[in-house]
Formats: sequence, structure tokens, C-alpha cells
Amino acid sequence: MQDTSKLKVAAIGVGSLGRHHARNYAELAKDWKGEHPARPIVDDDTSARQAGMLAAPVRVELVGVCDLNPATASEIAKQHDTIAFTDWRELLDKVDAVSVATTTETHCEITCAFLERGVHVLVEKPIAMTLEEADRMIAAANRSGAKLMVGQLERFNPAMVALRPHVTTPLYFEIHRVSPFPNRSLDVDVVLDVMIHDLDAVQWLVGSETEVSAIHAVGIPVISDKVDAANARIEFANGTVANITASRIGTEKIRKTRFYQTNAYVVLDYATKFASLTSLNPNAAHPLAGISINRLDINDIEPLRAEISAFLDSIENDRTPPVTGEDGRRALKLAIGVLEKIEAHRSMLRI
Repeated sequence: MQDTSKLKVAAIGVGSLGRHHARNYAELAKDWKGEHPARPIVDDDTSARQAGMLAAPVRVELVGVCDLNPATASEIAKQHDTIAFTDWRELLDKVDAVSVATTTETHCEITCAFLERGVHVLVEKPIAMTLEEADRMIAAANRSGAKLMVGQLERFNPAMVALRPHVTTPLYFEIHRVSPFPNRSLDVDVVLDVMIHDLDAVQWLVGSETEVSAIHAVGIPVISDKVDAANARIEFANGTVANITASRIGTEKIRKTRFYQTNAYVVLDYATKFASLTSLNPNAAHPLAGISINRLDINDIEPLRAEISAFLDSIENDRTPPVTGEDGRRALKLAIGVLEKIEAHRSMLRI
């Protein structure tokens, strides 16, 4: 991009989540115009870029928002002084990059259409409904050279950003992700809806090169006709184990990850943006006197703002996106494996 150019962007699907993509693009457009202060200049490293702390605002223009619901499209467009569309195809030749936050079953068609035109795409999780669709999306990006990034939002949570440099070799995870029943449409079950955040995070922390050796899972529908509560035990070839519970029928909001690594106990709370490491001081005269808790400093940037900023940064500076199509496929593959185990268990229960 030349200094005088602007990256033309649009948000495809502006429902409960997509409207926040539109808001962030609009706010980032004001950043580079000087209407909001620029983000601080920091060292050019992965953690900083993951946190959305770019050296200078990306020159971006929100040229449109799209939604099948004309009233929704019009409402969000009016809020951000842009143009409303109800057919995403009308945007194909008008944009350089898009966010796709539509129903999962439409991700592949929409994403591939833009990628094949050389348009960069940030697609919400899960990347697609099937591995074959994910492969098509990855192949389309490879052919055109356009960036394909998957919206695994928790990687950009300030607590995770602060914690990631301290992670060594996780050995055992206990994870709970519980929320009240969502007031939005549900096109997928709880595994693809919310557990996939933790499936992605665990694989990322353990290491993408580490194979999954076994999956055990149970899950049941409670309120909807899809699985609303589930528990999965993921075993890795290196011996690491992760127990993950996900529910969307709770009475409170819980987003907690706890895990053990050599010489440290780690607590991560996505909801309160808290991260700490508890460890033993090897020089202490007595073990109980040698326990230290290191509460990590948090740079409280909105996770979605950080995610979108990292997406735009990968385009402007021609970097590999921090969450690639292959990352999204890996999380989807594990989620599908969990669902297969759940279906086998449901057959035993006859539900």
C-alpha cells in the first residue's frame, strides 16, 4: 500500500458479533484520520502485533456493511456513515479486505468468492462446517495470495497476550467455559460455538506440531435440538491432557483456564482479563515460604480490536496472519473429533 492509499474494508454479516467488526473498522478509520490517538509504538514482535499494538494506525476505510436483514444492514450502516448492502456479491469489486461473520454454513462460499478476487478475508470461527470446505478456503487463499485469517478471539484476550510468553510445556489443563443461553441464532452446537475457543487455545499452547492421540467426550442437548453442554478429554502424543467443559445453559459466565507446567501453576480468566503464575522459589529455606504468585500486567485492549488490527497489519506489512487458515482447520478437525465421540455416546443414551 502507498502512503496515500486506504485499505477499503467491509463487514459481511452484522448481527450480534459482526456489528462489532463494523464498529472497529469505523473506529480504526478515525484513528488514522487523527480523530482518535494512535496506538503506542512498540517493538515489532509477535506479542505486540497480536495485542493490536501497531506502530501506526492502518489507513482504512469502511466502505460498506452487509446483512441479509435489510433493517439490520441499514441500522449499522447509518451508525458508521457507510453504505448498506444485502447481497455480499455487490461488494466483490469494491473492497480490499472483509470480515465474514455470517452463519458457519455460508463461510466457505463467501470466503472463497472474495479470496479468488484477491480480497483478504478475516472469517469468524469455526472456519467452516467441514474439513473439505476449510481445505477449499485455504487453497483459494494460496492460489490468489490473499490473506486468510480465522477469528479465534481468545488468542487476543489481554490476559492470554500477557501469559503467552511465559508458557513453557503445559502438562495438564482444566478448562471451564459456561454462559447463560445466548439470545441469538444458533446454527451450531456448543462445541463449534464456544468450546472451539479452548480447543484452539490448547493446541496453540501445547504446540501445533504435537499430535492428538485420543479424544473422549460426552454431550447432551438440553434446551435446543443441538448439544448444549459437553465435556471433552483431549490427550496429546507428548502426554499432555486437557479436560474441557463447555455449556451454554449456565446461570453465570465462566471463562477460566487452569493448567500446570513444569514448576508453575497457571490461572487464566478470560472474562476478568486476569492471568497469574504460581511457582516455588528454589532458594527458599522452606517450601511454604517459597511460594510466589506473579500476577501479570495486562494491556487492556479490546480483543476484537486487537484481532482486526493484527489482520490489517498482516495485509499492510505482508506478514503471515497470526491465526492462519491451517490453524482454523486444526481447531475444526479437533472439534469434529469431539462431536463424533459425543454422537457415539448419545447413541448409547438414545437421546
